[in-house]
Amino acid sequence: MRPQNQIISKGISWWLPLFYLLLVSIGIVAIFSVEYRPEATLLQTITGLKTNYSKQLLFLAICLVLATLILLTDSKFFTATSNLFYAFGIVLLLATFVVGKEINGSHSWIPLGFMNLQPAETCKIFVALALAKYLSRMETDFRKWQTHAIAIGLSLAPAAFSILQNETGLALVYFAFFLPLYREGLPPAYLIVGASAAVLVVAAVLIEPNTLFFILTGLAVLSFLLLRRRIRRNKNVLLILVGAYLLSVGVQRFAVPFLFEKIMQPYQVERIMSMFGKDYVPKDAKAAEALMREKAKMGKIGKDGKKEENYNVKQSKIALGSGGLAGKGFLKGAVTQGEFVPAQHTDFIFTALGESFGFWGSTLVCLIYLGMLMLILGMAERQRSTFSRVYGYSVAAIIFFHVVVNICMTIGMAPVIGIPLPLISYGGSSLLTFTVLIFIFVRLDADRQVVLR
Repeated sequence: MRPQNQIISKGISWWLPLFYLLLVSIGIVAIFSVEYRPEATLLQTITGLKTNYSKQLLFLAICLVLATLILLTDSKFFTATSNLFYAFGIVLLLATFVVGKEINGSHSWIPLGFMNLQPAETCKIFVALALAKYLSRMETDFRKWQTHAIAIGLSLAPAAFSILQNETGLALVYFAFFLPLYREGLPPAYLIVGASAAVLVVAAVLIEPNTLFFILTGLAVLSFLLLRRRIRRNKNVLLILVGAYLLSVGVQRFAVPFLFEKIMQPYQVERIMSMFGKDYVPKDAKAAEALMREKAKMGKIGKDGKKEENYNVKQSKIALGSGGLAGKGFLKGAVTQGEFVPAQHTDFIFTALGESFGFWGSTLVCLIYLGMLMLILGMAERQRSTFSRVYGYSVAAIIFFHVVVNICMTIGMAPVIGIPLPLISYGGSSLLTFTVLIFIFVRLDADRQVVLR
């Protein structure tokens, strides 16, 4: 019988765990820089578990134990239990409607005593496994549109529950699963339609409704004139053109207003509008009251006595700008130490790095993420098993989406939607999710010569 250390190390590439430990260490340092105050000794704050950086150390210890257990698990366990895990994730999402508690306006948390579990966060693991399982089946023919529909449904079903829990930001993360689907042969038409829909939504925000209607009509007429010869040969082209026009007008006239007024929270709409330089005025008293209630929760008041729009982003930009090229130095950032940036230990942790270590330090962190993503994609491409390849691409897609949206959020290029920075932001659910995601792939990669189904 082989010693345990040989069982763990056999076939495992340790570069990915090294990237993991490096980013988690950077995160703990960043959280420490946000919260540390010289009044209490370092030993007292860590052993007392009253600060977020001490709790993050505890979460890391738990995650390392869990990572070790994953590395000791047979890879076939993940293929055999993928569908069960997916069903378990859906049950957890449903359970939040019964036993969940509300945090920051989102009713998506299940209290566990020592931490709060967010099923919408952890369910990303189960979707990655279930999607990999479905696409690796012998009977799955990814050339059929029915297969596309099932795969997309598996990916986006948890997003619907997240929206119902007022967790719109995490719901958007599930669209990252289109990357592994595209890698496996999803037609580019889906991506073109999706990108066009996104452009149409942005246009509906920026352009007056009647003006946008005339623009869409003009584009439809121009397309008809350019394609008239093809239309004569194939009447289906005309049907597609008319359908696309009617769908576009429907999205502009009905879907976007419904999304902004019925699904999204008023404060989320305000953040999106302010990102594009637009003022948001709620259309009814209920929405106005909800917006004021959310502003009161934020607790930051402008000079005129009212809540400043995008206060978080303004302070975030100040913190990043004050860091300059080389940074103010560790524990020397005036904005960070002055607690001016709300949620700086979670969603806006990147600002602490920017102020302390400047542009060069922030760039180094981005390069570490880039190196990690390139490593994961390279590992995914060397897999013999479709299951392992799809899972690897899912991990890369989730991390990429989180990093890009979070950093764009802190510099004002994306609305504030509550997306944590992977492995760096504070949070037990987030750290647990990314730990399991990464180390399951490390375990699968150790058996990369085996065809798993």
